[in-house]
Amino acid sequence: MAEVLPAEGLLASSWLLIVLPLAGAAILLLGGRRTDRWGHLLGTATVVAAFVLALVYTFELAGLEERTVGVDLFTFISAGSLDVSAGLLYDPLSAAFVLLITGVGSLIHVYSIGYMAHDPARRRFFAYLNLFVAAMLLLVLGNSFVALYVGWEGVGLASYLLIAFWYTRPAAATAAKKAFIMNRVGDVGLALAIFLMFSQLGTTSYEGVFGAVGTLAGGTVTALGLLLLLGACGKSGQFPLQAWLPDAMEGPTPVSALIHAATMVTAGVYLIARCAPIYDETPTARTVVLAVGAVTLLIGAIAGCAYDDIKKVLAYSTVSQIGYMFLAVGLGPAGYVAGLAHLYAHGFFKAGLFLGAGSVMHAMDDSVDMRRFGGLWKKLPITFATFGLGYLALIGIFPFAGAFTKDAIIEAALDRDDVWGWILAGVAVLGAGLTAFYMTRLMLMTFFGRPRWEEGVHPHESPSVMTLPMIVLAVGSVASGFALVSLFPLSDWMAPVFGEPEEAEHVVAPLTVLLIVTAVSLVGVLAAWLFVGRREVPVVAPARVSPVTRAARNALYADTINESLFMRPGQWLTRALVFVDNRGVDGAVNGLAASLGGSSSRLGRAQTGFVRTYALGMLGGAVIVAGALLAVAAG
Repeated sequence: MAEVLPAEGLLASSWLLIVLPLAGAAILLLGGRRTDRWGHLLGTATVVAAFVLALVYTFELAGLEERTVGVDLFTFISAGSLDVSAGLLYDPLSAAFVLLITGVGSLIHVYSIGYMAHDPARRRFFAYLNLFVAAMLLLVLGNSFVALYVGWEGVGLASYLLIAFWYTRPAAATAAKKAFIMNRVGDVGLALAIFLMFSQLGTTSYEGVFGAVGTLAGGTVTALGLLLLLGACGKSGQFPLQAWLPDAMEGPTPVSALIHAATMVTAGVYLIARCAPIYDETPTARTVVLAVGAVTLLIGAIAGCAYDDIKKVLAYSTVSQIGYMFLAVGLGPAGYVAGLAHLYAHGFFKAGLFLGAGSVMHAMDDSVDMRRFGGLWKKLPITFATFGLGYLALIGIFPFAGAFTKDAIIEAALDRDDVWGWILAGVAVLGAGLTAFYMTRLMLMTFFGRPRWEEGVHPHESPSVMTLPMIVLAVGSVASGFALVSLFPLSDWMAPVFGEPEEAEHVVAPLTVLLIVTAVSLVGVLAAWLFVGRREVPVVAPARVSPVTRAARNALYADTINESLFMRPGQWLTRALVFVDNRGVDGAVNGLAASLGGSSSRLGRAQTGFVRTYALGMLGGAVIVAGALLAVAAG
């Protein structure tokens, strides 16, 4: 990690990036209904202002010779040998994330003004959005693992509030609880990693941990890497904690765009990239990261092929694309920048796709069933055009964004020059073909073919406050890949974090990779047209399907596996403990108390108050004692 210099000038005020959206959330939540008329404008203005500041800070940072500065704010925890200072780290990695979060977040806020225009709780919605952005900014700007953890939990809380925004719907409430619980599973890993750092190194700051990680035993470093990976899997919806992410679609569509494009799901990738000094020391943990990424990539791509809910198809696409990013950062120094480039490009086209899906839902009376769409390209020309550009970027057709960033990951895998490199690259290429299939299926069922909507539905284009952000994101979908890889190489910008870029000696020429991926993607497009495009789409999904399709419709039985391995045994264990508690612990205590109470009651009956009764008792006792003495004497 590069030396951290004290921030000076404008960069010393970088804490404003967090304070602005946090203040917006506080005003909207505490102001109550008095802010209903202008709350959405305030919520949007705070994030736009943060984006403007982020641009200024980035230019300021770019002008420094050493592009790594820190801001010390105050002492957060001081207890015994634990001393945690609240501070910020502004370097190329955090600066790039800040631009993405505030830039895409601003567009989503603007879009939400139109999308949530008729919702009576719009003020509360913008307050939660502001809280989400503030927590995410703290997560990427904190200079220690404790600060990261505070932001990490803040994002979890805000996502719970946003997914359950329409809490009167049972599905939304259930999805929020599911997301909250599965994220807590991952958070345990992150918390244990922080405890382990403090116990072994006596510090939780990035500078202290990364500077001393080389002194730790190999097993300890591997344990750190695996615990951090568990946290990353929970937040980024990676195997085996991926099941919450598609269900999170129950929240308003702008929430889906924010969670999937620019903020929450990218936190896991950020965590692993930030912890590069740890993963560089442990090939074992990196191998597990690679395996998680490759498995999740395929799970998301296969499940995406079978769903008819437009938002869930995009959600599984996110699961799959984050798998690409995990695969890339698991490759180590050769893949960190490739994974991050795909993350930034993905932020543009995935946000555009989700906002486009919201526009389709806005036109179709909130329906998400693609079997009820068809022929919408005539009714929604702007939505179709912008969504189409995002689609081309996602499936990686040259010269759109995905063609640059996805291919860079495949090239990095091949550059391992071993059998595992070829296997990983093969998985990534297969994933590209599946992505092309399910996204083309989505396009055909939504925008082409015969209209299949019900009577009373009148599709119409969204207002300009919604279409303008979609247009801006579509431009990013086209240009971001070329800009990040060729025009302004991200590898040069990230040099203070990951080291100076080295000229790669490619095992397979980039042009060959491009041709192979394009060919496989076109096969996926052709297959989608053969199965969907040239046939009439039934309004009701066929019930009799192959086992493979049934498995894909059930997301490869992820929920069933989780219920069988964790939920049911947990329920059985709980019931057994309750039984032991009721019949064992409580039973023994209650039985003893009942026995003493009964004995006291029976003894109490002997207290009659009649002298003759007591004399009779004394006589009986004397007879018993005399009998006992005689028996002893006779014996």
